Amino acid sequence: MAKIQTNSSGTRSIDVSNEHLQTIEDYQLFRDLIDSNGYIDESVLDKLKLNIRSLLEGDAGKDKRLLDLCLDVIYHPNMKAFGLQQLVLLYINWKDRGNENLGMTTRAFQGTPFN
Repeated sequence: MAKIQTNSSGTRSIDVSNEHLQTIEDYQLFRDLIDSNGYIDESVLDKLKLNIRSLLEGDAGKDKRLLDLCLDVIYHPNMKAFGLQQLVLLYINWKDRGNENLGMTTRAFQGTPFN
């Protein structure tokens, strides 16, 4: 379980499990999500939500893991563009470590985003 910071002041956060990260990987939710400018803003978060909504309307809508990801992370009231940026960084780190258990917290604006 990891905790991502969802605002720059650090007062809001969301818990992200390995199952959530695995679901992101299984559905390739971050593939082609970020534009060529590399910025993650509210429009990128909206694009992700629309992509997931489209998946939920099909057969993937029966996958409890995707629904859990939506309820626990993507549609969480604290999720904003800053939080999505931290989620992407967490996912990249998780992939780089070979999908191992991440028991850490992200830290924004530091040399490495993880403890």
